[in-house]
Amino acid sequence: MGMLAWVMMGLALWHFTIFLPDHFWGGIVGAFVGALIGAIIGGILINGLAIPGQSETHLLTALEGVPGTLIGLAVVYFEGIRRERLEGLPA
Repeated sequence: MGMLAWVMMGLALWHFTIFLPDHFWGGIVGAFVGALIGAIIGGILINGLAIPGQSETHLLTALEGVPGTLIGLAVVYFEGIRRERLEGLPA
């Protein structure tokens, strides 16, 4: 259940990428993948390489996915900018 909370938080934050310029590596789908993978990895790392079960999941469990989501989105965004510069596309 903890992973479900992290993924849903990543999905919720991913929706706000519509307000950013589309420089994500892979476009909006790349941002989606970055947000979800970041949320999962971040949540697992915050919980000491464990996934909370149903009885251990609470409201704060969902907030544990926020840092990973933001890091995942940042990685995909800056990789997209780097690839655009290598191809010579205007940023």
